[in-house]
Amino acid sequence: MDISVKYLGLDLKNPIIIGSSGLTNSVNRIKELEKNGAAAVVLKSLFEEQISMEQNHIANQDQHNYPEFQDYVKFYTEGKNLNNYLDIIKDSKKSIDIPIIASINCVSSNEWVSFAKNIETAGADAIELNISLLPSNFDLDSSENEKIYFKIIEKVKQNVNIPIALKMSYYSAGLANLIQKLSWTQNIDSFVLFNRFYNPDIDIDKKEVISSSKPGNSDDIYTSLRWVALLSDTIELPLVASTGIHDSKDVIKQILAGAQAVQIVSSIYKKGGSYISIILEEIENWMKKNNYSKLSDFRGLLNQKKSENHSVYERIQFMKYFSDKNNI
Repeated sequence: MDISVKYLGLDLKNPIIIGSSGLTNSVNRIKELEKNGAAAVVLKSLFEEQISMEQNHIANQDQHNYPEFQDYVKFYTEGKNLNNYLDIIKDSKKSIDIPIIASINCVSSNEWVSFAKNIETAGADAIELNISLLPSNFDLDSSENEKIYFKIIEKVKQNVNIPIALKMSYYSAGLANLIQKLSWTQNIDSFVLFNRFYNPDIDIDKKEVISSSKPGNSDDIYTSLRWVALLSDTIELPLVASTGIHDSKDVIKQILAGAQAVQIVSSIYKKGGSYISIILEEIENWMKKNNYSKLSDFRGLLNQKKSENHSVYERIQFMKYFSDKNNI
């Protein structure tokens, strides 16, 4: 079986990428993932917002509120976090053969470029721009909100030469049109669909807002599965599916829908790195059973254009005719 894929100009031995998470925040953990069959890893995101929160925490713990002290705290915390991140890239490239993809999430336009340039210099094979846009600003219409994507990727592309993937939100007034226009910019090399969002909850006893803290499960797959199937025959850039992919069946589904590769996190947290090899073995067994010798033999076989019923992926209202008759 040939289960290799091409992604971001990189040769991957299989379609399993370990997504940005605590699983990929140290060299030893990445080595373990490589040993168990992971084809690439996306490092845990470097969050500008988290660095800023650390800056504020340190500043609030000290009585020195003069401007020079505030500047020192900013310089120290940002430098420490960035240097630690760059060290993981450098050390990983010395001892690990699979591609190392960095990930950044920023709130200010300058830091996107600054972080990206440092990451390229450190030796990362590619970079994933983790852009989470929630259209909650009353002063911005949909087109103004979505222009943020274009501004960020243009600035980063002008300053780095390594491949760029865009991991994006599904919040959009015209998602298919937005992704198509982003693909035309030639500023990115792949789309990762989609971000898994933090969700707030409310503690009715304490009367305060808390995190929902619910782990991912296979039911989370359907949003990305729908959009991969809708887009894969039209968008020329590779699509990588993320969120809700927990086992070999989920991987096969996404490739049938048209995904080039997938990102997995939650099931590896739950079952350990050794589960990667089980997923890969089950994929190969399924391919043998169906007489496929390589992933491209069945990639996109069930996307929207190749499906018998083209409207099935666009339907969002339940109807008995479109349901699984075995479950009625």
